Amino acid sequence: MRAARLHEYHGQLHVEELAEPALLAPHDVIVRIGGAGLCRTDLHIQQGQWAEKSGVELPYVLGHENAGWVHEIGAAVSNVAVGDPVILHPLVTCGLCRACRIGDDVHCEDSRFPGISVDGGFAELMRTTARSVVKLGAGVEPGAVAALADAGLTAYHAVRKAAPILHPGTFAVVVGAGGLGHIGIQCLSALTPAEIVVLDPSEGALALARELGADHTVRVDGTHVAKVLELTDGRGAEAVIDFVGEHGIIPDGVAMLRDAGSYFVIGYGENVDVPTIDIISREINFVGNLVGSYDDLANLMTLTRQRRVTLHTTTYPLDAVNDAMADLDGGRLQGRAILVPA
Repeated sequence: MRAARLHEYHGQLHVEELAEPALLAPHDVIVRIGGAGLCRTDLHIQQGQWAEKSGVELPYVLGHENAGWVHEIGAAVSNVAVGDPVILHPLVTCGLCRACRIGDDVHCEDSRFPGISVDGGFAELMRTTARSVVKLGAGVEPGAVAALADAGLTAYHAVRKAAPILHPGTFAVVVGAGGLGHIGIQCLSALTPAEIVVLDPSEGALALARELGADHTVRVDGTHVAKVLELTDGRGAEAVIDFVGEHGIIPDGVAMLRDAGSYFVIGYGENVDVPTIDIISREINFVGNLVGSYDDLANLMTLTRQRRVTLHTTTYPLDAVNDAMADLDGGRLQGRAILVPA
């Protein structure tokens, strides 16, 4: 099979021929990839930021946002059949630890993370397990929804955690209307009555945000903090949902937060540097978000089937993986990039 592998950090990916993955356990599922999303995490992996945390050995296949069709199943698999269209929960989980038992499978004690810690979906075929596959509804093409496996899942997960504090009359500030942010806007609109304020430096991204349900859009131009405070009568927002996490935005996000508000960290790349006395005196909260549970993904696919969440994508053939990575890094994408192996 053909696959895109990373051989050295800071180097380009190489499209090459590899042996097809084989069934190794009764609950294994081999998926023929119909689409694999590109994520800023892929750039961070390429730059070596995940090397120590993941412990992966190079070379290996990237790609953690995957959807396709069931190609082969193990002897104990009963929830899907060969040919079924599926989207893949990004983690391969054990199902036996306490976290899995209570539905918090994102914190499984014995998990694997295809595309980060083991071979992923920038390939024609990928191995996962029966616990990770969500069947797609009739008429849903895997390539059209692949990025929801992480970008959409992470956005939904963060919004679901923010929803209890976003009652009528509250404000949610979305930082970044790109690949994750444009999904987060739709999830906020579907799950909460809050007024949605979207920040982005791109007028094109802000125009898309308005189409997707943003009540207010603010261009990041040096006056954005003051504009958000004006929109919120000087009090700030109950929730700041940060899909960027770098380029100096974090102090601005904290300044836009209401006292007793919560800052949801999704994007990453820089440090949160806030004096502890400010955290205490303002009683503000910082909430980390790492993908989401299998149940989160199933719920997100329900919203997708109801057309309450749609994914804006640009597709690339597998051979153009480095062009896609460059476009993502250069900020030339609106929505999400999808690699199509065929």
